[in-house]
Amino acid sequence: MLQVDHVSFSYPDGESVLENINLRIAKGEHISVIGESGCGKSTLLKILYGLLDIEVGEVYWDDTQILGPAYNLVPGQSFMKYLAQDLELMPFTTVRENIGEFLSVFEPEQMEERIQELMELVEMTQFADTKVRYLSGGQQQRVALARALAQEPKVMLLDEPFSHIDNFRKNSLRRNVFGYLKRQKITVITATHDPMDMLPFADRVVVLKDRFIIAKDTPKNLYERPQDLYIASLFGEANRIPINILKSYADTKRRIIVYAHEFKVSGKSGLEVVVKGSYYMGSYYMIGGIYEGHDIFFHHHQPLEVGKAIFLNISIETINQRMVAPTNV
Repeated sequence: MLQVDHVSFSYPDGESVLENINLRIAKGEHISVIGESGCGKSTLLKILYGLLDIEVGEVYWDDTQILGPAYNLVPGQSFMKYLAQDLELMPFTTVRENIGEFLSVFEPEQMEERIQELMELVEMTQFADTKVRYLSGGQQQRVALARALAQEPKVMLLDEPFSHIDNFRKNSLRRNVFGYLKRQKITVITATHDPMDMLPFADRVVVLKDRFIIAKDTPKNLYERPQDLYIASLFGEANRIPINILKSYADTKRRIIVYAHEFKVSGKSGLEVVVKGSYYMGSYYMIGGIYEGHDIFFHHHQPLEVGKAIFLNISIETINQRMVAPTNV
């Protein structure tokens, strides 16, 4: 188990980045850490790996305390692999050589099988003998993933692992890599801003904001019952709407979170919105509007005329779901 107990961290300039972070991560569990840029996601991964010294709190993997560079000549843990956003590859050697760098040369057949397996996993077999310096940023990121997996770590720390990879390959790579990690029962902590790195694959999600953990729950619970607009906005376009405007019989002025795709355009009643613009998104249009001086966004099957007044409604099932108090696990 990975244990993070009451960890706080500030950089030398005195700026506090993380405050009182507490986590329990089971072996083989996949945790996603999400939050706006600068909220401390990458800093947390560096602390877990032992790249930063902490003065408050402790981090343990089972009975092994994770200590920073003040205690280790070579920072980092041998049973962990940390894939940072700045890839550490050998540019003048081939893909095959990069992946096999830390594998045993005394078992050449097993070494070659392992390299081949990992190249197939990240879809890089056709570039096996290409020097890394000639690869694109996305291709280099795939090599870095394979290289990190080569030594079969117990813990993988992934910082935006697919950020440089084009959409054409991103989805298949997610399935390949996260599926492999789950089958191998490797503990995974992924820092990401992309909901598709998280929703289909994470067992739990940790939300960071203003130095603190503000939520810990399953992806499904966080998505379906977000505690506030900040959390909902990490999954997609969302709005905060008074219930009694959507449903006139409601006797509360409480506001609930409504995702853009949950609105339905009505011709008669509901939330009155003036259209500002329509944005083609492929299978739908994102419509921007104004409600009581505030921006509101919703999906529709066709563009709407700018300046037109329309009404929006949502289902009673969605209202009831959002009225339920969220839970943490």
